[in-house]
Amino acid sequence: MAAYAHPEVLVENEWLAEHLNDPKVRIAEVDYDPAANYELGHVPGSVLFDWRKDINDPVRRDILSPDAFAALFARAGIDPDTTVVLYGDFNNWFAAFAYWVFSYYGAKNLKLLNGGRKKWIAEDRPLTKEAPKHSAGKFTAGAPDAKLRAYLDDVRKALPEVQAGKFGLVDVRGPKEFSGEITAPPEYPTEHAQRGGHIPGAKNIPWAQAVKDDGTFKSREELEELYRSKGVGPAHPVITYCRIGERSSHTWFVLKYLLGYPDVRNYDGSWTEWGNLIRTPIEKP
Repeated sequence: MAAYAHPEVLVENEWLAEHLNDPKVRIAEVDYDPAANYELGHVPGSVLFDWRKDINDPVRRDILSPDAFAALFARAGIDPDTTVVLYGDFNNWFAAFAYWVFSYYGAKNLKLLNGGRKKWIAEDRPLTKEAPKHSAGKFTAGAPDAKLRAYLDDVRKALPEVQAGKFGLVDVRGPKEFSGEITAPPEYPTEHAQRGGHIPGAKNIPWAQAVKDDGTFKSREELEELYRSKGVGPAHPVITYCRIGERSSHTWFVLKYLLGYPDVRNYDGSWTEWGNLIRTPIEKP
């Protein structure tokens, strides 16, 4: 099987087990609900990044600010040359979102643990409830990388090219969300929009189709077939979206790093923004 386009962005459990005490490696668990995950037991030495409190702005609907990002990394003892391994629950949904945000602000040496929390536990690897303490790191946020993030106006401007087949727009939500039958999954009732449906011309390729039962990513050949079969390839720019941007960051990671697509952006406003705006076009079967 062909290797991923950028295999260095993934690490396996075996590698992580060998680097649990490596001072140049910082492990971080990214959780939507730390009480149900990190606090019950986590990879030894891993710090907690609370998705809601640490990765998002506390007031605005936005990701954390550059200063908050730099402070988060400093608190975790991360320096510019530190290798940061991210993992989490929900098959790395929120870890992938953190990977996207940190990349947006110029972080390097980022890696994702293939299989996330699920596979680590399934292999009966060690867990601890002890939260580590690290000396403060020295980290400065870089200028935001506009090539990684899409906004509402970017999607609007792309619609003619989407309809012409010259631009890939990937809706990674489940089929019932895409069709408008439901506006949000039952487990996230507050993260819905007033209207159901999808952005005109979007291709529905649910994020979960990119992973195997154990939470690890499918092979490069399987992934290439998955997206090409829906008309999404590397020849055209691609924007991914979901409901609030977390699942779509997972697909963004797959397209950009595992398949090497040159122009992939994540639209984190996603359906909760698009589906709530007056006179914004939607498709609904």
